[in-house]
This record gives sequence, C-alpha cells and structure tokens, in this order.
Amino acid sequence: MHAFDVLGDPVRRRILELLAEGERSAGEIGSIVQEEFGISQPGVSQHLRVLRESGFATVRAEGTRRLYAVDLAPLREVDTWLDHFRRFWNQRLDALGTELARGKRERRLQDDARPSSPWLDTGVFPACRTEPGE
Repeated sequence: MHAFDVLGDPVRRRILELLAEGERSAGEIGSIVQEEFGISQPGVSQHLRVLRESGFATVRAEGTRRLYAVDLAPLREVDTWLDHFRRFWNQRLDALGTELARGKRERRLQDDARPSSPWLDTGVFPACRTEPGE
C-alpha cells in the first residue's frame, strides 16, 4: 500500500498521532480509537495491521501485551517527497508570518495610544470624561 493511501485514512492518522507520543499497547490504542471513531476492536486491529505491514508501525510482545511504536522510515520518505512542494507553501507561510507580525505591531501601537486608565472615557466618572472642545 502506498504511503499516502495509509495516511489518507483518519483512523490510521490518529493511531500514528497516538504512537508519536510514545509506545502504546494494542488495548490502549483500541480503547481510544473505539471511543473516538465508534469502530469495533477488530476494525482497530485491521488498521494496526495495515500500519504494521506498510512499515509505519512496529510491534513487540511484552508478556501477553502487544506494544506498538511508530517507525519513522516511511514518514521520512513522505517528508522527502514533500520537499518538492514545500517551496509552494513556504513563501505563503512566510508572508502570513509577516502579516501576523504587522497586525500584532499595529495592535500594540493602538494599545499604547489609548489612555492608561480603563475608567477614562467610559462615563463612569463624569469629571474625567473628555468632551470635544474641552
């Protein structure tokens, strides 16, 4: 199965997210995925098998438990393939970062220009109220 076929399934992506946090037992993965996606334990086992056979996950026995971990090799291959396309979004992400910084700077300047007291210009203390022409 092609890497993007494996990663295209939301259940398998979620399992990989769980495994990215560290090794987990099949039972623990099953409980979380069953609750989040409403699928049966055999369905979760099928997804684990796909991840194992496609090389995205490894499994080891510890007594009666099966412990799964993420295997980084196929993810590195996906990352290498994506390198060809990063230039398309890196420029846009850089531009977005510039716009966000510009917006933060403008808000900071507006905040600095406001009166320092939250009570001014609120009408709470009429003597502090500023009227045009005063």
